[in-house]
Amino acid sequence: MSVSVLGVDQSILGQAWRWRSTDSGFGTEPDAGFRPDDLVTQLLLARGCPRDAVESHRLPTIRGFMPDPSIFRDMDHAAERLADAVCKSETVAVFGDYDVDGATSAALMVRLLRTLGLAPTAYIPDRMTEGYGPTSTALLRMGTAGATLIVTVDCGAQAYEPLAAAHSAGIDVIVVDHHKCASELPVAHSVVNPNRLDEDEGAAFGHMAAVGVAFLLGTALLRTLRARNYFNSRPEPRLLDLLDLVALGTVADVASLKGINRAFVTQGLKIMAARRNIGLSALVDVSRLSRAPTCTDLGFALGPRINAGGRVGRSDLGVRLLTTDDPGEAADLALELDRLNGDRRLIETAVNEAAEAALQGLSDQSVAIVAGRTWHPGVIGIVAGRLKERLGRPVIVIAIDDAGIGKGSGRSIAGVDLGAAVLAAKDAGLLIAGGGHAMAAGLSIDAERIPALGAFLHDRLGERVDRSRQDRTMLFDAVLAPGGITPDLATSLDAAGPYGMGWPAPRIAAGPVRIVRADTVGNGHVRVIVAGADGKSVKAVAFRHADTPLGQALLGARPERRLWVAGRVKADDWNGRASAEMHLEDAAWAD
Repeated sequence: MSVSVLGVDQSILGQAWRWRSTDSGFGTEPDAGFRPDDLVTQLLLARGCPRDAVESHRLPTIRGFMPDPSIFRDMDHAAERLADAVCKSETVAVFGDYDVDGATSAALMVRLLRTLGLAPTAYIPDRMTEGYGPTSTALLRMGTAGATLIVTVDCGAQAYEPLAAAHSAGIDVIVVDHHKCASELPVAHSVVNPNRLDEDEGAAFGHMAAVGVAFLLGTALLRTLRARNYFNSRPEPRLLDLLDLVALGTVADVASLKGINRAFVTQGLKIMAARRNIGLSALVDVSRLSRAPTCTDLGFALGPRINAGGRVGRSDLGVRLLTTDDPGEAADLALELDRLNGDRRLIETAVNEAAEAALQGLSDQSVAIVAGRTWHPGVIGIVAGRLKERLGRPVIVIAIDDAGIGKGSGRSIAGVDLGAAVLAAKDAGLLIAGGGHAMAAGLSIDAERIPALGAFLHDRLGERVDRSRQDRTMLFDAVLAPGGITPDLATSLDAAGPYGMGWPAPRIAAGPVRIVRADTVGNGHVRVIVAGADGKSVKAVAFRHADTPLGQALLGARPERRLWVAGRVKADDWNGRASAEMHLEDAAWAD
């Protein structure tokens, strides 16, 4: 059983505070000190790093974590077919998804094939008119335009009819995907997917985003061409230069940052800092980042702008930006994506408010399903994520069109595999289409069947959701006095990153503190200044908590009452002055 932190079994948000693991506990007293190297070691061990692998995890390299691509089923078969296309100068088309993982996967394949002498085309379907994944019409149109080989990235694992149509037309299709597969695979030349049910060694890499799988295929392709002496008369491309795309797609797709994904992101951020990709550099500039991008920037600044094209604009804008070598075009595309991202925020706010109103009366549902006829399908995934965080249970948001067909996007909680449940609902005949990951899923459904879907998911996932919600714990890495929240601490904490899904950012408890000042800012945020017994103070903000028990406690705390605050430590370089602040997630009364 995990050990209590500061004896807190019932925080203001009703959570028990526990150490992340038995390796946690540096700074178990608020005045305890520790060396930065000790802290990094603690953070790595607490996230499951073996003791004998601490050094390799401090600075994760591609060489240290890269698997042999040949362990994946169909990988060598796919590489041989791509190598044939390169050697014969065939016309190759890349079909991608409209999200960041799809855009970066497609851009990686296009850029790699260009350096090998081909002129590949990229096709990204329109979210509104075509929906997710390949269609027979799109694939056959590519064939008519001259493509003899199509590579689908971040899609295709469930595209049975479209791939059968392409096969009948004599078009070879290589599927590069990471979504859950059924026992029956589509008819294709190759299906490279670590989540194939018949995978052996490759199944250990099922946490990779599609862009990571595409990178491995690129590695296998170059190895195959090398064996054919293709590079005797021309330079071999440097595949590592494309790791900036891999990092962006991996983080934006919320892939678990363990193993090879840690190396992808760590090394990809270095490539991104060198500004080798003109389009990415333009995107960094319009995002108003005055420093090299961080892992957080990938998820919250760059990723949403790439996504904005597919959500509320033209779906191909992201791929065009990531593949252009024209600075002028890059600047124009980045500005357009930035503008569309602003539009997306406004649309998202409206849909979020409508979805929250629709939640009334759904408190007894294990999986909350809300639907609306005027909702924009481009933002339903974001809204589902926000509602999931607020409710603490899986949420599916469905936008219903004029024909009565709903497009849904779902987000899940730890321990509840929503993707597998949606796939089971499809197999049960409740859905037109559906699939996804453990934490996220997409579907198409006849609006009349939405109640039946809710009942199906309640029966299938109810017990798991209940178990997950009953275990309301918050995991910690250290306890500090407020004076310990410094820029140096933020730097030390970052050294054990990158952080994200499966590799959570460090959480710190600080206190006891009293509230010096508290007010609301922005869209429901609570801004506070807290001070310890020694008078040292620190700034903190609780995002979107103005109407929650946490926000109300911070705003209404009496000056003499003391509490512990919990959250993440972030560096703050506002106006060029180095400082640190806390992003609050919870609090507990200390007296």
